[in-house]
Amino acid sequence: MYPLIGRKKEVKRLKSCLQSPKSEFVAVYGRRRVGKTFLIRSVFENKFAFQLTGLANVAMKQQLSQFQASLMRHAPDTDRYPEPATDWFRAFQQLIDLLEHQDEKEKKVIFLDELPWLDTRHSKFLSALEHFWNAWASARKDIILIVCGSAASWMLNHLIHNRGGLHNRITEYIKLDPFSLAETSALLKHKNAVFDQYQVLLLYMAFGGIPYYLDRINPGRSAMQNINELCFQRNAPFRSEYESLYASLFNKHQRHLSVIGALATKSKGLTRAEIARTSKISNGGGMTRILKELEESSFIRRYRAFGKKERDSLYQLVDLFSLFHWRFIRKSTEDDENFWLNAVETPSFYAWAGYAFEMVCLHHIPQIKQALGISGVQTSVSSWQSREAQIDLLIDRKDQVINICEMKFSINPYRIDKKYAENLRNKLGNFKKVSRTKKALFLTMVSTYGLAENKYSGLVQNSLEMGVLFQ
Repeated sequence: MYPLIGRKKEVKRLKSCLQSPKSEFVAVYGRRRVGKTFLIRSVFENKFAFQLTGLANVAMKQQLSQFQASLMRHAPDTDRYPEPATDWFRAFQQLIDLLEHQDEKEKKVIFLDELPWLDTRHSKFLSALEHFWNAWASARKDIILIVCGSAASWMLNHLIHNRGGLHNRITEYIKLDPFSLAETSALLKHKNAVFDQYQVLLLYMAFGGIPYYLDRINPGRSAMQNINELCFQRNAPFRSEYESLYASLFNKHQRHLSVIGALATKSKGLTRAEIARTSKISNGGGMTRILKELEESSFIRRYRAFGKKERDSLYQLVDLFSLFHWRFIRKSTEDDENFWLNAVETPSFYAWAGYAFEMVCLHHIPQIKQALGISGVQTSVSSWQSREAQIDLLIDRKDQVINICEMKFSINPYRIDKKYAENLRNKLGNFKKVSRTKKALFLTMVSTYGLAENKYSGLVQNSLEMGVLFQ
């Protein structure tokens, strides 16, 4: 078992519950494979007064059988629970009985994993959970109830934003995000991998910071070999991961896949109306729900263009594995077991790498701000486009400066040629004219290996290499 990597803020918040003078109700959510269960088990060292994991796609009867089996594991010296409860209210009453017979000197940590799966149709699970917390647990001082789920929409709508008996009952909630590049590098080092930053970056561009995917990396293979073996060879473990991932998270997941597919066609993002037209899904309440669920699960982001109103927001695919699937995995066949090794350094590779590197930068804006020395400056982040030009990342600063960020993937120091220099001058001039800003414009280049010095490199005020993203 690996040591817990990163997650310092989350660990601090969870451990503070042990010192709390009252009972705590903690909700942890985040996309599948992001490490929620590992985090909770690591922090509490698997010392639970009761633990239960919901089962996918089974009826209430099977869930209650699992509940009864968990009761027996936590009370092996008793025969008080010979049969499964017939409903969730009786099941939680059995749990109360179990807890009241345990040592009263320590906090009792109850861990209900994959909570949305327990809430089967007509089971009244949520009502029973409400009664357990409101009528018993909240009146004590020694209970820590931790609930966890990958279905972000269920966790938000039924629990965190509950308008019924659990309204405002959650005392702490944590959204667990994918690893940063620094955390990814730390995990790979624990696997005794000796990848340099470029190879770690390539793995991150393909898989994102998802611990489950990264744990499958073979430290004895190069980044390119790992990607090829995990995604493209016959029976590769990630060949079918894409649809399984969405199916495990969302009801009627094909509609979510349609939205992801629409966004995958336009790297800079689409408006809501454009998504509706491309995906052929009605632009109504159903679309609102789908977009919210995808955003809360960190697959897409909604962002406002510079100078535009909220209703003009764009939606953009930011999940790196989904992007990689759309660009390569879905186009490959098992017959070509060296598909990825042959695709490297082709035009399609560089087109994907350029966009994926931009996404990596957008996932690491705090690190970019730190490298620019503006972590303490109030900023807003947006994009901008006109008929003549487009800027993917603007950092609008309170100190009367706007960083115009260009993000470039290259296997060598990036060289600005005459044509690109002219493009940059036109872009800055067009932005200044259309936006009418009076702030100073600092051209900022974020690239893999920095900027090659020539007669055009003086256009750039800040040149950052990929190493700053690992901070």
